[in-house]
Amino acid sequence: MAALAYTLGKREINHYFSVRSAKVLALAAVLLLAGCHLASRRYRGNDSCEYLLSSGRFLGEKVWQPHSCMMHKYKYNEAKNCLVDKHIAFVGDSRIRQLFYSFVKIINPQFKEEGNKHENIPFEDKIASVKVDFLWHPEVNGSMKQCIKVWAEDSVAKPHVIVAGAATWSIKIHNGSNEALSQYKMNITSIAPLLEKLAKTSDVYWVLQDPVYEDLLSENRKMITNEKIDAYNEAAVSVLNSSTRNSKSHVKMFSVSKLIAQETIMESLDGLHLPESSRETTKVLNREQTDEWKGWMQLVILIYHISGASTVLFRLNFLVVVLCIVMDRPYQFYYFVPLVTVWFMVIYVTLALWPQIIQKKANGSCFWHFGLLLKLAFLLLCICFLAYSQGAFEKIFSLWPLSKCFELKGNVYEWWFRWRLDRYVVFHGMLFAFTYLTLQKRQILSEGKGEPLFSSKISNVLLFISVVSFLTYSIWASSCKNKAECNELHPSVSVVQILAFILIRNIPGYARSVYSSFFAWFGKISLELFTCQYHIWLAADTRGILVLIPGNPMLNIIVSTFIFVCVAHEISQITNDLAQIIIPKDNSSLLKRLACIAAFFCGLLILSSIQDKSRY
Repeated sequence: MAALAYTLGKREINHYFSVRSAKVLALAAVLLLAGCHLASRRYRGNDSCEYLLSSGRFLGEKVWQPHSCMMHKYKYNEAKNCLVDKHIAFVGDSRIRQLFYSFVKIINPQFKEEGNKHENIPFEDKIASVKVDFLWHPEVNGSMKQCIKVWAEDSVAKPHVIVAGAATWSIKIHNGSNEALSQYKMNITSIAPLLEKLAKTSDVYWVLQDPVYEDLLSENRKMITNEKIDAYNEAAVSVLNSSTRNSKSHVKMFSVSKLIAQETIMESLDGLHLPESSRETTKVLNREQTDEWKGWMQLVILIYHISGASTVLFRLNFLVVVLCIVMDRPYQFYYFVPLVTVWFMVIYVTLALWPQIIQKKANGSCFWHFGLLLKLAFLLLCICFLAYSQGAFEKIFSLWPLSKCFELKGNVYEWWFRWRLDRYVVFHGMLFAFTYLTLQKRQILSEGKGEPLFSSKISNVLLFISVVSFLTYSIWASSCKNKAECNELHPSVSVVQILAFILIRNIPGYARSVYSSFFAWFGKISLELFTCQYHIWLAADTRGILVLIPGNPMLNIIVSTFIFVCVAHEISQITNDLAQIIIPKDNSSLLKRLACIAAFFCGLLILSSIQDKSRY
């Protein structure tokens, strides 16, 4: 009865809600959210990221994202282009000086932190006409007021951007007294009208004080407590937000650094200043994906003929090539697809080289089995040579046109690292396929439904060894402390966990005969999910999460995930349909189309090379 009720319920749900209706719902959500964003942009004006200065969260390790947008990590040439003919001034204490250094190093990465720190520090890039100054005013007092007053009264010499803030010196010098706090509030009250006047023609930011890590503070800074810092911040906010009675204050409060400091200040060297690692909060998100299952994805291609192989390559690369052209990204940016494509070609070429060993020959004589093993041994030697000879590897892939496909940021080191990380997994996959077919031919395997794969005794022994191996590898991987050593051992030992999982999953007949339809459905669109995540789910080249619903991260991730999966499924269907149209069944037509495709891509590579030369 229960099974019948489940079946009837499933049919009823499928009748009203299908993949097609899900996609329609996703499209409606996209259009609705786009309309909301357009209306919000029109209402708020040019401020498209209201949370940039006030709130956000860490996405993993040291990657900060505001609640309503994504941060762009500027290259030095992009920063120069944005700041042409601009003058930026940082006014304040050592914490503001830290911001100044971080800002200048975006424009000039070679800029050194040297000289007397308790004085003004100028910087100028004459080529880009960019001027950045740090003005040492560690207290909000008459000296800082005079500096701001000069700018407020001189319409010519005022900076385009002013970043100011101070408090810790006032706390330190006056030993955290309440009188000093009252004086601070009076001083900032006298400066507020000048800042407001400046903010009408320049961008003015007041930086609120970050928390400190009190356990690390030196004796002469022990009076700088988080309680005092909160009191000074409240004073600054109350004064600057109420400096204009009839309209909203034009001075922007930079409070987001407090949230960043709460997560990172414990790594500080002195308890007062942010650690170096947290001063760049837009680091590319660290995604150490080993993709160890890609070898087993290759097993099915051993039975493909030329048309099948062409279909696989088209399916793998069509979406990525389109994204490379449309989004102006290098092929290596989507590193998983180049890896799978290269290993696909390696397997195909290995099996296609003389002597070609087909099933009929292999069944006729064991000599052909020996020939196939020699091919695999030669493949293993080639892999080992390239893995331990970085120079030879880079010379090969630095040749045109390979360099255009595998370079990232001007070199092929990233490609060498990714390729080397799982270099043996395809060899292990081919060896497993050979062993499996051999055991199948000798009728050693029992693949009937519900039957164990081997005899009961052998199955129990292998199952026990597999469980122990799987657990041992998992414990080792989770407890490995040295990343370099782990990466070095991983290619050799990862096969243990893969083989253990396969045996655990397949030796018991009941486990082999069932599967999760939920994960199988996602498995059919796994390539599109992996590729589309760069621009839909994660967005901004994996540096952040797509923000459709600002200020509500949980609801945002639910809605964006739903849309992301629907888009990936639709792209999967489109790619499969195009593959059937573009890849014909007869070999002569196939070769002609492959030649046309190759000519098209050669033309793209030549145009790309010409464009690169024109840039320099």
